[in-house]
Amino acid sequence: MLKKLSKKVIFIFLLCIFCLCTLSFINLSQILAEPIPPGILLLQYSYPDLTFTATYQKNINDWKIDIKIPGEGLKTLYWADGAMLPKEELDNRSQYWSILYSYPKEPTDPSTLTAEEQEKIKKFSSTENRANGAGASMFFFDAVYGSSSRKKLEKNLVHVAFLGCQSIIHKRIKTPLKRVEKRIKDLAKVDTEVEEFINNIKSTGAYNWRIIQGTKRKSFHSLGIAIDILPKRLGGKAIFWSWQKDKYPDTWMLTPISDRWLPPKKVIDIFEDEGFIWGGKWAIFDNMHFEYHPELIYYNKIKEF
Repeated sequence: MLKKLSKKVIFIFLLCIFCLCTLSFINLSQILAEPIPPGILLLQYSYPDLTFTATYQKNINDWKIDIKIPGEGLKTLYWADGAMLPKEELDNRSQYWSILYSYPKEPTDPSTLTAEEQEKIKKFSSTENRANGAGASMFFFDAVYGSSSRKKLEKNLVHVAFLGCQSIIHKRIKTPLKRVEKRIKDLAKVDTEVEEFINNIKSTGAYNWRIIQGTKRKSFHSLGIAIDILPKRLGGKAIFWSWQKDKYPDTWMLTPISDRWLPPKKVIDIFEDEGFIWGGKWAIFDNMHFEYHPELIYYNKIKEF
């Protein structure tokens, strides 16, 4: 326990030192009186080309965060328990999730789900909950990626070749995605499973301005930071929770891992190492889906200590 605690303290200390060197504070005595949420420091670490200025606002008991974004100017949001909201949305914070949340190390084994957990997943994925329940807060990401409108976002898109297919992505993720591609291709030279994975790729669709089915929220495909690797052959296996739900409306979440199409674990590890999360670890699984969220990768690494 002491060893694990020491590692966590050291990690957070180093993170704070790094971030405090790059964060701009207006009133240091105020910061010392009101400890800055670690999540703000984590965002600075995850997006080092942005400049965060955090100021505690006593009148609303929250942190005001001014973010200087290259090419986008200055954007102001409030911490709001991690939801990163504009001031006009603070009263509605219960409708938004924190942008920092638990990302599992491994997919949940369906055979371990209790009846209560199955019901919770069913309720979470229900049409009513998806339409009216709390959901992802997009304000921080709309600011970072300039996606407040389709016209504005599309100025930031670039065409790339990825694993033998053409994709359209946001220019901000071009470099990490290219690193992913190089590492996968290098690994394929010595790993037949990875080589077969590449040869079985049908498409790598990324940008698609759309609303998530059954919700009122934009997909991260709308920002050009999510990519779907669709195989030529599924081999009779499930790849997406909603398609499986159409066949088995009450038991789709119990689909065994062995009956789901999976990218090779080494491929998933490479994506995560470069800041992408994999949709196969979600309860409502999307096994073709990868999404650029370095803040979640770092956040969950800290939780591991």
